[in-house]
Amino acid sequence: MIVPDVGRGSEKQIEKTIKAYEKVAEQIAALKPETIIISSPHSVMYSDYFHISPGSGAAGSFAEFGAPQVKFNMEYDEELVKLLAGNAKYAGFPAGTLGEKKPELDHGTMVPLWFILKKYKNFKLVRTGLSGFDLLKHYEYGIMIKDAVEALNRKVVYVASGDLSHKLQTYGPYGFAEEGPVYDERIMNVCSGGRFGELFDFDENFCEKAAECGHRSFVIMAGALDGKAVEATQYSHEDVTGVGYGICSFIPKGEDESRHFLANRLKLEEDELEQKRLKSDAYVKLARASAEYFVKNGKEMEQPDWIPSELLNIKAGAFVSIHKFGALRGCIGTIAATKKNLAQEIIHNAVCAVSEDARFEAVKEDELKYLEINVDVLGEAEKVESEAELDVKKYGVIVQSGYKRGLLLPDLDGVDTVDQQISIAKRKGGIAPGEKVDLFRFEVVRHY
Repeated sequence: MIVPDVGRGSEKQIEKTIKAYEKVAEQIAALKPETIIISSPHSVMYSDYFHISPGSGAAGSFAEFGAPQVKFNMEYDEELVKLLAGNAKYAGFPAGTLGEKKPELDHGTMVPLWFILKKYKNFKLVRTGLSGFDLLKHYEYGIMIKDAVEALNRKVVYVASGDLSHKLQTYGPYGFAEEGPVYDERIMNVCSGGRFGELFDFDENFCEKAAECGHRSFVIMAGALDGKAVEATQYSHEDVTGVGYGICSFIPKGEDESRHFLANRLKLEEDELEQKRLKSDAYVKLARASAEYFVKNGKEMEQPDWIPSELLNIKAGAFVSIHKFGALRGCIGTIAATKKNLAQEIIHNAVCAVSEDARFEAVKEDELKYLEINVDVLGEAEKVESEAELDVKKYGVIVQSGYKRGLLLPDLDGVDTVDQQISIAKRKGGIAPGEKVDLFRFEVVRHY
């Protein structure tokens, strides 16, 4: 909408954003960068890989938005891309140029280019996508970008493209969510102060409910400025269309050892997790011991002799859940007992959680110190006749259709309604959305 050929007059609603974009474009022109790097939420995106657009360049237009006459033809900085991808491969970091089927610019890249190219054209482009990794991984990727830029002594401008919340107004195209305005206020406050360390404090579920699309892009940019003092300026923030548009600039002002936000955060995570480990009960200590032993030795450990009798004298199903930096890293469990006692149930399921959850790669040894582990011991499942007998906070649910069965634990972040709970459980069990199911509920005792 911000591009007149697309907006056809409606862009006048966001005049402040347009003027801010133009001012920043003028600043970019004054800096005369050799290369502009743009991270875009609408570029190629994978859950477990940062895509960097390959080749000598790419073209694009706003044809998808009814303006095919607005065209772009950009030359890529192949040398910088090659070095960045090569460094990532050498470091075993999941980033590179694989996976692009069609070399075409996305609108998250073309919108900032539309403003920049009116003021300045003598630059090459590097275009990268985001990923499904946690925020710390995005910051780490930004550091890799910084290192590659500095190795080539490139004069570079980084553009972190992305909208803020898409749920700011009831009349907007995506409706309203109470998290929307809260996200916009927080992110603009953090960015206007250049307090990049606080970007890690945005909970993933909160961001999802706010329906933002730029947060990971902003975090990569912050990583690209790791260890640098910055002069932060806020130019505009508007929410009149129901979508948040914010523009800030960050000018490096020399080295600042206090602004190594990834290193600071990792130290904080280690300290907090160590305190949690010291307070863990025997259930969690057993799960952690099993997980760590397997990752380090490649085999399941024997039942240790320090286990309390309560774990040896009962049988029950149990789930072992593993989180890293607040994001799920693995979760495997059993609905009912499959081993001779609960201790062996936990030992085995901890091994499976770090090595057999198909959604994730196996846990590596250098991750162990950042893992938070929970154990849920399941009570006996009972059949219920209707959804009215379920409670998303109190009961887990089992859905069953013939031989197909799916389970979801209670009181999970981001699962707020029974409908959500049943829908996710169906999906996990390979059951179609409209398919009739038998419902079972169960209680759990959660150990931290």
